[in-house]
Amino acid sequence: MKDLTQGSITRHILAMAAPIFGGMIFQTLYLIVDLYFVSALGDVAIAGVSAAGNATFVIFALTQVLGVGTVALISHAAGRKDRPDATKVFNQSLMLSAFCGVFVLVAGYWLTSIYMRSVAADAATVDAGTTYLLWFMPGLALQFAMVAMGSALRGTGIVKPTIFVQIASVIINIILAPILIAGWGTGYAMGVAGAGLASTIAVLIAVILLWIYFHRLEHFVAIDRHQLRPQLAEWRRILNIGLPAGGEMALMFVYMAIIYWVIRDFGAAAQAGFGVGSRVTQAIFLPAIAISFAAGPVAGQNYGAGHGDRVRQTFKVAAIMSMAMMLAITLLMQISPAFLVGSFTEEAGVIDVGATFLRITSLNFVAQGVIFTCSSLFQGLGNTRPALFSSLARLLIFAIPAVLMSMQQGFRIEQVWYWSIVTVTSQALFSWFLLRLEFKRRLTPAAA
Repeated sequence: MKDLTQGSITRHILAMAAPIFGGMIFQTLYLIVDLYFVSALGDVAIAGVSAAGNATFVIFALTQVLGVGTVALISHAAGRKDRPDATKVFNQSLMLSAFCGVFVLVAGYWLTSIYMRSVAADAATVDAGTTYLLWFMPGLALQFAMVAMGSALRGTGIVKPTIFVQIASVIINIILAPILIAGWGTGYAMGVAGAGLASTIAVLIAVILLWIYFHRLEHFVAIDRHQLRPQLAEWRRILNIGLPAGGEMALMFVYMAIIYWVIRDFGAAAQAGFGVGSRVTQAIFLPAIAISFAAGPVAGQNYGAGHGDRVRQTFKVAAIMSMAMMLAITLLMQISPAFLVGSFTEEAGVIDVGATFLRITSLNFVAQGVIFTCSSLFQGLGNTRPALFSSLARLLIFAIPAVLMSMQQGFRIEQVWYWSIVTVTSQALFSWFLLRLEFKRRLTPAAA
């Protein structure tokens, strides 16, 4: 365990954020590598995999439930130096991950085609997205076990083992993607099915490596077969913190699905352009997300130890770092957005839509940095409901006007991007207001 209740908060955040950022770059390469090789199959394949990739937000929302609850409770226990409670939470998190994995596998195979028919522009796109998801579904189910183990380590202030495993799995995915998608060396090209299979194999190997690490090297939290029997009280502790955070991610899925629905009349090229632009956005957000991921355990351990002043300082440091990085990224997007989109496709229509999306929506990146930081602090405090409320408010402000705009004659796709600036800025202000209320409620009594 690494004690985050002493020493420089800035140093703690940077020390954790750097390897988290490196690991997230490789993690993001899962979809980017798939998208790169799939792009050679044409617009339909890009649109199908992009729309299918949006469905993974649902899985990530569920893993968020598990991960956030595990990080918060274990970081609080680490702040109190309570090893038995940390071990109990970890083992129950593993059991909960097994249950969630089975549920996702069954539900995913049942609902995949229904989802794709609801958002895709044509039958060919539906077929491409469905095929990709069906082959990737086992990998998505295995994500729960990987998140449970990685979150336990992050709660104790340790991130490097998880990062090394993620890097190894992405390298495996990079090796397998051209072999399975394009048939390099084998002459048997699986197309979009190969993209899903490559990712599934990579996740499986990552889970095996983390399991070996916990059996041989981890000491503060350990796998204890006597504590693997389900304890519903512990599941409730994890879910009380994790469910609102998962709901926040699920709302992002709804948000993205609404955009796909609103722009579907513009055709597969528009959906492909938005899909590529969204993937680029996810990649360039990584520095700010890494800072927020690091700030959560720092805030959690200090909250568990009763150091309210250090929790406030954690927010200040993380917010300044995130906003500075997002401002630099915004300037980059204003200068050369088409170059980034053009790295994935040569189709002029796709590049035009993706570049326009990046140029306009980059104006809300600084506000997005504030949102990331506030969400991480809510997680560290063990109350994620305010973050859910702010995300819900953003969805309501965005969805109704966007749908109404799409029904008007002369509707242009740029109108959706401009309206998103208003909604993201509103969410940032609301999140900051709710965090101040949470500080007054939770930190002032502790300081007294």
